[in-house]
Amino acid sequence: MYIHEHPSWPKFRWDSDKIIVLLEAVGRLQGLLFGRLSNLGFEDKLQAMADNMTRDVVYSSEIEGIQLNADEVRSSIARRLGIDSMKDLATSSHYVDAVVAVSIDACEHAKDQLTDEKLFGWQSAFFPTGFSQGASIEVGKYRTHEEHIVSGLMDREKVHYVAPSPERVPSEMKQFLDWFNSDSGLPYAVASAIAHFWFVSIHPFEDGNGRLSRILGDVLLARGDNSTLRFYNMSSEINRDKKHYYDILERTQHGDGDITEWLVWYLQTLKTALEDANRIVSRTLNKSMFWQRVAGVPMTERQTKTLNLFLDGYESKITTKQWATLNKCSVDTAGRDIQDLLTKGILTMEIPGAKRPSYAIRYRGAAELPADLVENAKIEHNEVSDNYYLISSFNGSPVKEWVLPLDAERLLRNDTTIEILIDKYCAYLIAE
Repeated sequence: MYIHEHPSWPKFRWDSDKIIVLLEAVGRLQGLLFGRLSNLGFEDKLQAMADNMTRDVVYSSEIEGIQLNADEVRSSIARRLGIDSMKDLATSSHYVDAVVAVSIDACEHAKDQLTDEKLFGWQSAFFPTGFSQGASIEVGKYRTHEEHIVSGLMDREKVHYVAPSPERVPSEMKQFLDWFNSDSGLPYAVASAIAHFWFVSIHPFEDGNGRLSRILGDVLLARGDNSTLRFYNMSSEINRDKKHYYDILERTQHGDGDITEWLVWYLQTLKTALEDANRIVSRTLNKSMFWQRVAGVPMTERQTKTLNLFLDGYESKITTKQWATLNKCSVDTAGRDIQDLLTKGILTMEIPGAKRPSYAIRYRGAAELPADLVENAKIEHNEVSDNYYLISSFNGSPVKEWVLPLDAERLLRNDTTIEILIDKYCAYLIAE
């Protein structure tokens, strides 16, 4: 028996006690993210949004087995957002432009009423030729046939879920849209989870339901954030754990209306997405602060390009050999580049006198680090997520910043210092 066959459908229920802690964590991370974003200039915010939307569009498609070129997606988004510095990355196809247009339309008009016609238009954009995987499908209207979610070869197919009959779809969607367009009184994170599950369980279209369900979940999150600018997304996290995503969907769709397990999974995934977004915004802030500090300092194009690579999170220590490899130049040329940047105070030697020297970017110049930040600093490893964090406190408030695994390992080997890592990951914090 499927969930939509129960008499109580679609009156979902859940154990609030099992989601309250996750809801509080999500709220804290949302507040932290938008606090950090307030320190970004408008152009930096647009670039951060473009990067986030690129990941969202690419990974939401990848979940469904559709591969999109990330450079094409990023270029299409940049043109639509008017970001001149990113417009010429690649020439995007009409299909990519159409898919991107759906995501931007959903964000920009998150507060608008959701209608059948809008959904028809979005679904049509995903299938401009009327074909999916070589087969003709119904486009721009609700399905008119049974929908079975199956996997496996034709002679060994496994049926995971059977959606409501096509005769029920119009009334099911009316009920869904009435709820979606009203104030449910629920926390937006919970409403987002319900919208995602409810829509994909109705499965109103012949194809495109998964991508649309994730878009609708994002629309409700945008309403909760009271912002048309999107800086975090669920799709990249779902794509990392697709099997669990489909397993939890199937179990809940075979249930009796209790969606507690789905809500716990969804909120945990949202929490991880927000942690990733905070990490990316922190890096953007640190990068912005660095370039403000060195504005006017003469550098070659090669030096600027290589510094940007490391500022964007390239996982490697800076050595003469690595610099030469990245730039396809001689070791002597790389050495001159690095020595020039050392002289200008842009780089510093990590361990003075080391036999094989490595270098670090000086985000804050010669300014001293706050004593409390240094004294309380340590690296912690979360074994569940396999992430490393720099833990400390600053002005009485806790500090927790994700660090590259390589940096954590190098600190344990005494190949770098805690001060170098504080400067790299917390420069923006000290500047506030």
